[in-house]
Amino acid sequence: MYDDGDGPPRPGGTREARARAAEVRGVFEGMLQIRRLTNTGATDPESVPAPWERGRMVRAVALALEAAGIAPSAVDADSGQRVATGYRVGPAPDEPGTVTVEWLGPHGSRAAGEEESALADCAGVLQRLGWDALLYRGRNRRRFLEVRPPHPQG
Repeated sequence: MYDDGDGPPRPGGTREARARAAEVRGVFEGMLQIRRLTNTGATDPESVPAPWERGRMVRAVALALEAAGIAPSAVDADSGQRVATGYRVGPAPDEPGTVTVEWLGPHGSRAAGEEESALADCAGVLQRLGWDALLYRGRNRRRFLEVRPPHPQG
């Protein structure tokens, strides 16, 4: 149960949106419970990604963003065209143990103009949850986040 931003658009009705938000909150609370149970040595167990999350980073990061109320992007199944502006989470190429978060939208949308502030919001959510989230600018001049588990203090 996560939306990485490459799936179909969500049904637009208020009832469906409320049901989805409740479902996401429940799953997110479950993730926090896993943190409490597995991070017993941490001062604040909820602020450290659990081993479960580290092994499923795309899912964990997407869940955290959606639970914070940040909208995922979406792609039309028939045309393959992006139809909604929001985040997209995916594995980082050539960077094991790292995912990227991009801010994407349909052609002609204002996604490129929104990306710096939207990705800063995403980074804030992820950093509060213990992830290292760094903002970069790619070769195409578009910004993206690289997200990875924190390095152990030692």
